[in-house]
Amino acid sequence: MLYYIAEHLTQQWGPFRLFQSHLFLISIGAFLAAFLSIVLLPRFWQFLPRDHGKAILGKDGMKSAGKPTGAGLIVTLIALPVMILFAPLSLWDSLSVLTIYVAMLFGYLDDRSQIPWGELKKGLLDAVVSIAIATFLFFGHSESGVMGVWIPFTKEIFLVPFWLYIPCAAFLLWFTMNATNCSDGVDGLAGSLTIITLLILSVLLYLIIGYKPVADYLLIPCNPGAASWAIVLMVVAGAFGGYLWFNAEPSKILMGDAGSRFLGILVATAVLIVGNPFLIIALSPIVLVNGGGGLGKLVLLRIAKKIGMDIGEDAAIRKIRFPLHDHCKKNLGWTNAQVLLRFILLQLVVMPILLILFLKIR
Repeated sequence: MLYYIAEHLTQQWGPFRLFQSHLFLISIGAFLAAFLSIVLLPRFWQFLPRDHGKAILGKDGMKSAGKPTGAGLIVTLIALPVMILFAPLSLWDSLSVLTIYVAMLFGYLDDRSQIPWGELKKGLLDAVVSIAIATFLFFGHSESGVMGVWIPFTKEIFLVPFWLYIPCAAFLLWFTMNATNCSDGVDGLAGSLTIITLLILSVLLYLIIGYKPVADYLLIPCNPGAASWAIVLMVVAGAFGGYLWFNAEPSKILMGDAGSRFLGILVATAVLIVGNPFLIIALSPIVLVNGGGGLGKLVLLRIAKKIGMDIGEDAAIRKIRFPLHDHCKKNLGWTNAQVLLRFILLQLVVMPILLILFLKIR
């Protein structure tokens, strides 16, 4: 909003032109969202549902019992007016953001439910949301009925039609959302890893995808609207940074499915804006392995059962616990603090290496 009215405000006072600077909007938006989150969260978390704990994980799984959960609802609602104020989004991009909030709402309703929603119900709702976002992105960023997609290790830009782009993009959105949700089991883990991803994605969108000289140098299609998404990501990073202030171990609040699903599908949406779906591997490597590995294990075991293959208890796939942070805690004896720090360190080491490979070797 400020971006569009800044031209008129500048006529009254010159410094208002700063509101047409994406870098200024990114900085102020992130700070404001973080400040509001720190100030407002303690005032509202008393109205949140209480976590029931996870008895299946024993004593450790019951540590969260009684804590306010579903804080993702408050955090994302704090971020929303800041987004509206600072991010100049197109109609289709605005619809995408709105649908991301629908995914958050589904997660919050699951948090509130006395009986957790079944896998089928959640999976179908996630699929509907994912298909909707993929459709909005296609109509908002495609040209002549095709979407330009670039991939690592080749200079060619692939023109992907609607019928292929929608299901592939929807799967990426669905998988990343659920992998992030599965990673939310250690205080600060999913939030910290995702904030790192959001920061790097913001740099990509603002300095590379949205800036034609750099995009042309790297042989990447330029997307002028990408800088607006960088503002969205930094506002969300700021808001969840405020949440992490209270989620540091021992946590006072939990973001629940409302927060983890929101973060996961937002990251996948931003990756699709970048135009290279494979970048999700470079940008969320630990989340994909930690949470997504469990989804992969479940699928493999169910396929094996369907075809009559007997996978014994001594098989490696059964010995590894998922999410992987559970394996590290139960099998390796790591503390929550060790899991958090070591996973963050792994992300900080692996991410830049993969990004350099994906961006430069083309």
